[in-house]
Amino acid sequence: MAKIDFGGVLEDVVTRDEFTLDMARDALKDETVAVLGYGVQGPGQALNMRDNGIKVIVGQREGGDSWDRAVKDGFVPGETLFSPVEAARQGTLVQFLVSDAGQVALWSEIRECLSQGDALGFSHGFAVTYKDQTGVVPPPDVDVILVAPKGSGRTVRSNFLAGSGINSSYAVFQDATGRARERALAVGIAIGSGYLFETTFEKEVYSDLTGERGVLMGCLAGVMEAQYKTLRRHGHSPSEAFNETVEELTQSLIRLVAQNGMDWMFANCSTTAQRGALDWASRFRDAETPLFEELYESVVSGKETEIVLKANSAPDYRESLGRELEEMRNSEMWRAGTAVRSLRPENRDKPGRGE
Repeated sequence: MAKIDFGGVLEDVVTRDEFTLDMARDALKDETVAVLGYGVQGPGQALNMRDNGIKVIVGQREGGDSWDRAVKDGFVPGETLFSPVEAARQGTLVQFLVSDAGQVALWSEIRECLSQGDALGFSHGFAVTYKDQTGVVPPPDVDVILVAPKGSGRTVRSNFLAGSGINSSYAVFQDATGRARERALAVGIAIGSGYLFETTFEKEVYSDLTGERGVLMGCLAGVMEAQYKTLRRHGHSPSEAFNETVEELTQSLIRLVAQNGMDWMFANCSTTAQRGALDWASRFRDAETPLFEELYESVVSGKETEIVLKANSAPDYRESLGRELEEMRNSEMWRAGTAVRSLRPENRDKPGRGE
């Protein structure tokens, strides 16, 4: 375990040097890892573990796109691909990666499949933390662990294939065997994590729900729309407004921030941008802090959980979601985005084509 200075705060993190892939393979050599759900996190985690020599089976409802994708990825019906219940019955380490609402619906059946000494794994603290609303209370004789990649399921796989990894948090909720932490770290390394940092189920879900609704998606989408519409109201063209709001951020600046930090970005831009950004950063911070406090309290109180479970359990949820996303897709801002993306060099027709 390495002790790293995070801005003056020392944290213990686990890297692949401290807990090697060989150690992960040894820890999981007698396990059958059952990955339940092949939608968002399931494919990346299952494929990465399989590629790293771990015995993996998949549990997925037959007949849908996710089942077909698992077959396409080489999981064989009746051998390494089963229904969620059958996979859970065969697994000794059950990675419960269906949606949060799906976990609520399946839990009573999955619970009956767990045997003494098994491990129940999550990539989100939602179901266990909000047990009063979800009903997910693990039996006392199994390990309950969490490995939560800090990125999408797609990047868990793509970064693995590129030779890098997605950082993950890990937690132990219940250690029935004395091996829970070892199992969690082994899963984290086996799915290709860059490094692992310790958390709790509660802190993981509080930070995750805040981040998704905040900077990572909700706040980002809202702030982009606000700036785009402001520029448009003042006579700027859709192309100009979109480039200044989204394209420059996603195609240039955010990559440099990721590589070098925001202070480096401020130090390496024009003095005009530098001064203005520094002056306005604190104003945006002060304006948004109360909203983030309100958001965090809504997460901790369980209000956000109630909203999610009610919405995701509605019989017309997918149709309703489709309408919301269609409205976003058809907005001027994101139609402008489609046009801008089509003009990127990698997407344009080659010179002379069609002449």
